[in-house]
Amino acid sequence: MAETTVVTAARMLDVEKGVLVDQPVIVVTDGRITAIGTRGSKPEAPAGAKQVDLGDVTLLPGLIDMHVHLTGLAEVGGYQTLKYTDSFWSAVGVANALKTLRAGFTSVRNVGADGFQDIGLKEAIDGGWVPGPRITGAGYAIGATGGHCDNNALPPGYDRKEPSVVNSPEEARAKVRWLHKYGAEVIKICATGGVFSLGDSVGGQQLSFEEMKAIADEAHMLHMRVASHAHGDEGIKTAILAGIDTIEHCSLASDEAIKLAIQHKTWFDMDIYNDDYILATGTKNGTEQESLDKERMIGLKQRQTFQRAVRAGVKMLFGTDAGVYPHGDNGKQFAKMVEWGMTPIQAIRAATTSAAEALGRSEDVGSLTVGHYGDIVAVKGDPLADVKTLEHPVAVLKGGVPVAMQ
Repeated sequence: MAETTVVTAARMLDVEKGVLVDQPVIVVTDGRITAIGTRGSKPEAPAGAKQVDLGDVTLLPGLIDMHVHLTGLAEVGGYQTLKYTDSFWSAVGVANALKTLRAGFTSVRNVGADGFQDIGLKEAIDGGWVPGPRITGAGYAIGATGGHCDNNALPPGYDRKEPSVVNSPEEARAKVRWLHKYGAEVIKICATGGVFSLGDSVGGQQLSFEEMKAIADEAHMLHMRVASHAHGDEGIKTAILAGIDTIEHCSLASDEAIKLAIQHKTWFDMDIYNDDYILATGTKNGTEQESLDKERMIGLKQRQTFQRAVRAGVKMLFGTDAGVYPHGDNGKQFAKMVEWGMTPIQAIRAATTSAAEALGRSEDVGSLTVGHYGDIVAVKGDPLADVKTLEHPVAVLKGGVPVAMQ
């Protein structure tokens, strides 16, 4: 017998239209929405269906964070990470997945994890062994020797070639095939230096056009999409021209890069909340002073770039870099996105319909419509009037099953 749940509440946000609908009724059967309506035109449900009345709340589609690292901890940074055995990070990933789900994020894109930890975590969640969001995982993130996706923290005596490293278009293409073989569903590359990598320029380009294009071409042939870490302008422009689908961070993007993104319909995925946490925490968690200096250099510039990109009409996504700040606080970025130029509905769409489109999963997630998963978030009040309501969901359902209730 198919299991059916009927979810009711005072209001629902129609994300596509940007309007509130009174007295919604959502019927979920075996995890998928099979009917939706209002109490005035109540959709049919089988006798004995489970009733979940959430009361005076607003329902939204389950939220999507397009840039997380579930097996990372903001509380442990720099050389402090070397105190822990490799399997420690898989274990904390289980806890972080639950925090993320309870925060209302029923789907995530995990863009980088050692040892295919994100793929294993996805398998455990999908198998019902542990609770967590739907994961689209990248496995290792691909980068150049000495680059942001390499390990530059140790002296030459500890040298090894990291599984993430490529040094030619041929190696890059082979790496995509290898990642796909072992379960990656998205490819992540590091086109430029980064904040938390040591010894590199945060804006310096690290992969060539030929390497990036080889990755994009191979991934697209395998029906995979590609995300590129890129802070510096040249790396951003090169990634766009190489056919990369989403650009992460985008901190120093010029007006030329913004125009290229619009021309090529490339998504920008900008983590503009975590600067607050990084600078407030300082070196307390082990973060190196070099990394803090980089963050101070680009934090405000990134937010100003975000503002320019929104005004220009770049396609924008919701991605937080969770793991750089504590997991479960993902919703705090909504207010920053509104502060720096988005309307509330634009910010919400970045984490629902737009994110689903960029994932290639518009038929599954990001919307409360028939055929989609019954992934539902409930918040007090009206998120169009106060987007901060999304920071504290009062209920979360995944596939119609309550996973967090207050």
